[in-house]
Amino acid sequence: MSILDGVFGRFLGPLTNATSEEKEKVERELPFAVMVFTLMAACGVSPYDSWKRMRKFSFLPHFRREADEIVRQVEVLGKDPLTVMHQRSEKTASKAYRNFLGGFVSSVRSGGKTVDYMRSELKSIFEVRNISMTRSIEKIATLVETYSVMLIVVLCTYILFVVFSATDMMQMLGQSSISIPPTFSYLLAFLLMPMISFVFILIAHNMQRSSFENLKDVYKPALILLVGIGIALSLIMVVPTLSNLVNSIGFDAVLTIGLIAASLPPAILYQRISKVNYNAEDSVPSFIRDVTESQRIGLSPEKSIVQATKRKDYGYFSRFLEMIQSQIEWGIPLRKTFENIRQKIRSWFVVVNFAMMVETVEIGGNSTQALEILAEYSEKERELQINRRQLLKPYIILAFVWSILIAMTTSIVALTAYLTTTIATTNITGLPNVSSVAMQGQMSMFSIGIILQCWISGFFIGKISEGNFAAGFKHSAMLAATAYISLVLSQWFLAGAFAIPRA
Repeated sequence: MSILDGVFGRFLGPLTNATSEEKEKVERELPFAVMVFTLMAACGVSPYDSWKRMRKFSFLPHFRREADEIVRQVEVLGKDPLTVMHQRSEKTASKAYRNFLGGFVSSVRSGGKTVDYMRSELKSIFEVRNISMTRSIEKIATLVETYSVMLIVVLCTYILFVVFSATDMMQMLGQSSISIPPTFSYLLAFLLMPMISFVFILIAHNMQRSSFENLKDVYKPALILLVGIGIALSLIMVVPTLSNLVNSIGFDAVLTIGLIAASLPPAILYQRISKVNYNAEDSVPSFIRDVTESQRIGLSPEKSIVQATKRKDYGYFSRFLEMIQSQIEWGIPLRKTFENIRQKIRSWFVVVNFAMMVETVEIGGNSTQALEILAEYSEKERELQINRRQLLKPYIILAFVWSILIAMTTSIVALTAYLTTTIATTNITGLPNVSSVAMQGQMSMFSIGIILQCWISGFFIGKISEGNFAAGFKHSAMLAATAYISLVLSQWFLAGAFAIPRA
């Protein structure tokens, strides 16, 4: 698990029931565990030996622990394997896993074909998984819509406070029984609104899981850059010479440059990682299908794999296949080759499919039938993941819409209110309005708050679209730039049209 995912997980842990967490982990791994049992049954492996082999599957941590417990009770306590499985089914919080174990035990006791039961159960589980994925997308859509409503409330609040400053209403309110401290606007922009965004990020963290493992090499430089940018901005605010220099440029511009500078290197690094791994996810079902077809014509498993690696239209995945081909030709065992590839591939989906293919080949037996099952369901899983990513893409566009809306609307309303009160005060008193300094200060402060808010929103979008925070760096950089450009354009447009100063 990544550093940031772990940190957010610790915050989220007390808010989530332990039983539901365990259930979620079980049901996330269950389709692939049933796939493993189905492949082993197709190769002629007994149910208990399947559990013993399951102990090698480190990428299915829950079922690995479950297999350890079942084997321990059988070999240490001398219990019957079917009795142990029945007892485990009564203890699990997952109804799907309970039904699977119950059907598994009944199938073996009744003398039915285990492979037929497994295939039927696998088909049912993937159908349920498809429905569950559709529901999860609907939940994510609801979460994004709720977040959008929250941002509209933020927009209205920003406008309210900026208009108060632009029209000198703060002073009027201060003289009445209603009192709104000026510091409240700072708390609103830099504490309350970011905290609300973090709450939504935590909720998204609980709803979306990344298919990529071990992204520490993306997060570590990002944290270093963010700390460096934070120290630099603190020095600018503290040192008068630097403050005067930055004031001529605008602190909002400096903040935007700093946030983009901190986000771009990890964004570029993640883009390279995701490009390779998404290509691997798209290619591995076709690769398994090629291995299956090669084995149908009588080639040995190793020759089938070498033959499948010669296909040239796999894109970036070809570099891994070339490594597999060279290692097999040099006589390196297939499992060792898999371990070498696993160190270079981040995608959990690719690792799972490779591991199941290697296990099937090593077992032997009716491996052609097993590989056919693996190819069929890996293709179904790939289609599910592709559809999921496509359905979530529109919400990325929505993030840019709300960034532009918040920035431009706040500027236009504030500057229009300032212009209106200036004209009114001049007509009544014959003197110019003195609220421009307060208005510029508030606009500058809220501009910074808007840019920061949009930057944080990028991580929310990254989490819901790809399941990890590393994907948020590119969105954060683009949203911060979008917010700043929108602020500048709206202020320059009104300043040029009505000859008023830019904040």
